[in-house]
Amino acid sequence: MTLAGRRALVTGGGSGAGAVIARRLADAGAKVTVCGRRSIDPAPGIRAQVCDITDERAVQALFATGPFDIVVANAGASDSAPLTRTTLDQFRAMIDVNLTGSFLTIREALRTMGGDWGRVIAIASTASLKGYAYVAPYAAAKHGVLGLVRSAALEVARKGITVNAVCPGFLDTDMTRRSIDTIVATTGRTPEQARASLAATNPMGRLVPPADVAEAVLWLCAPGSSMVTGQAISISGGETS
Repeated sequence: MTLAGRRALVTGGGSGAGAVIARRLADAGAKVTVCGRRSIDPAPGIRAQVCDITDERAVQALFATGPFDIVVANAGASDSAPLTRTTLDQFRAMIDVNLTGSFLTIREALRTMGGDWGRVIAIASTASLKGYAYVAPYAAAKHGVLGLVRSAALEVARKGITVNAVCPGFLDTDMTRRSIDTIVATTGRTPEQARASLAATNPMGRLVPPADVAEAVLWLCAPGSSMVTGQAISISGGETS
């Protein structure tokens, strides 16, 4: 498969799964832009910009550098605490970065995509599909992302644009390692025990490799996926809906 001639944007593309997705798109021939809240040192051949995806004007300015044929709404953050100890500010922070940021990204993508071909892909989570203890605001935001994706897909289905979500379980990334550190600090478990507890939430019993997420993104951009839209593709050994 080649994406030569396609322009792609990956939010939160400076590290973790976003960086792997950006590199894979570039390897397939796309001209890739990544963005993050802070300055990014991109891989060779990848352009980087600073953008806070919760800032409407900043997101509009980012898309003014397009248009983009492929938009991967990957930027996000997680936090954990019992619901009864979660502050309103913590809840709002999870909604802002995970749901509002996805809304602004997807909205501007659909506003600016031209021609009769486009791919919008939200990197959501298995927390879009089910609940997890101690991350209720994150799960609520990710459930919202999935509703956004399914609704947007119906609005543009006749325009050659597909909108889908890739929903990985716990990834083998720095974000998960920070979650492991939190578990160790709050429960007294060893890092190995904490890692095993997170891996156990995936039916295959291991953390999801970021490369698997990147390959799912590539498949959604490939010939043969043009009729796939409004879907949540689970990468954890769970079901696809």
